[in-house]
Amino acid sequence: MIEILSLILKDGDPTWIRSVPNWKRAPWCETIMGAFSHQDQPSPRLLSSHLPIQLFPKAAFNSKAKVIYLGRNPRDVVVSFYHYSKIAGQLKDPGTPDQFLQNFLKGEVQFGSWFHHIKGWIRMKGKENFLFTTYEELQQDLQGSVQRICEFLGRPLDEEALGSVVAHSTFGAMKANSMSNYTLLPHSLLDHRQGAFLRKGISGDWKNHFTVAQSEAFDRVYREQMRGMPAFPWDETPEDASPDPELEPEPAPSPDQASEDPSP
Repeated sequence: MIEILSLILKDGDPTWIRSVPNWKRAPWCETIMGAFSHQDQPSPRLLSSHLPIQLFPKAAFNSKAKVIYLGRNPRDVVVSFYHYSKIAGQLKDPGTPDQFLQNFLKGEVQFGSWFHHIKGWIRMKGKENFLFTTYEELQQDLQGSVQRICEFLGRPLDEEALGSVVAHSTFGAMKANSMSNYTLLPHSLLDHRQGAFLRKGISGDWKNHFTVAQSEAFDRVYREQMRGMPAFPWDETPEDASPDPELEPEPAPSPDQASEDPSP
């Protein structure tokens, strides 16, 4: 999403995304560096955040700022978050996959409960300055998603600019861009010797990791926590959503396995 917005802001010109790291293009407001650097950005400026709504700066809700919330299948979030935790220097070791899954379901992970997070932000849905979309929708129809974002921002693009945004914000393009793949960060923050930040960039990979027991445990908590919520793209039929029954419990990933961004 940072890449998409960076490109839209420059009418599809990739010069900015190829010359400035994404954390400088869209500073994270929950970091000290981000909190102080965003004021130096020219308007309109981009901000990023993983904060739950109750911790997000209240001034934003009384401004003309527009918010785009990117959701993702929480099962894939678990897998992605686990791999990320293996290389992120600021996070404790995630332990075994099963231990991490239990911590995730209890909300005992960075930024708290995924369930509380999405339920808090989705209350904004329907407001003219709030757009909810998902990682799955970006994958299924990137061009349509970019067009929708442009309409929301009031920044229409011609066909050539739109094509450039789509081409430069694909997973492959970002993985090859040192300004977007986080390889410029020091090993103390993100140890790329243990794996890449951008790992697979697919949906549904959780089925290759969850055991049947883990899937059933997750589904019980998901049904309880998300009761009364609207359907999401990842709310599949039970048959489609099941992992391979022959799958053995997954061992902890080896150090050379990679990671990817854990979008809430």
